[in-house]
Amino acid sequence: MREQALLEKEREFALKEADYKSLVRMRDSLLAAYNDTLKPAQWPAKVIGKWSSSVVCNESSCSDYVIGDQRSDVWEFFQDSTGIYAKVINNNNNRLLRIFSGNMENETIHLNFSTDTGAVKPVKISVALQSIDSSLMKGTQTITIWNNTNNNCAAKFSVELIRKPN
Repeated sequence: MREQALLEKEREFALKEADYKSLVRMRDSLLAAYNDTLKPAQWPAKVIGKWSSSVVCNESSCSDYVIGDQRSDVWEFFQDSTGIYAKVINNNNNRLLRIFSGNMENETIHLNFSTDTGAVKPVKISVALQSIDSSLMKGTQTITIWNNTNNNCAAKFSVELIRKPN
C-alpha cells in the first residue's frame, strides 16, 4: 500500500513537472517576443559616426534660402536607449545646430527636426538619405517655414555626406 501511494505521488509529481516545464517554455517565448518589440532602434554600423556634409539649395520659395546656397557642417549619427539620432555641428565654431530624430525604413534613412510650436518662425526639416554606404550617403533635405501671415515657404536641398576619417 505504501508503494502504491509512493507511485501515485511520483505520477502526480511528473505531471506537475511537465506542466511546470511547459509554463517555463511559454514564459520564455513570451519574453523573447516582448524583448524583440522593445529592442531600441539602432543605426547600421556603416552609418554610426561623423560625416562631412555638403548641402546645396536646389529650389526655394523662401527669402531665407537662395538656389545655390551651400552649407558644410559635421553630421554625427549616434544612438542611445531612447532612439537613433543625428546631430549637426557647425564646422566653423563647433556649435551644435540641431539634433534630428531618426528612423530607417528599408534602405532609407529618415531624419526629422521641428522647432517648438511657440517659436517665432516655426520650422520643420526632413531629410531622406536613399544612397547609403560606409563612405558616402546621398539624399534630399526639405525645410518648411510657417509664417503667421500664411506665407509658408519651402526649400529643397541635395545632401551629400562623406565619412570623416577617425
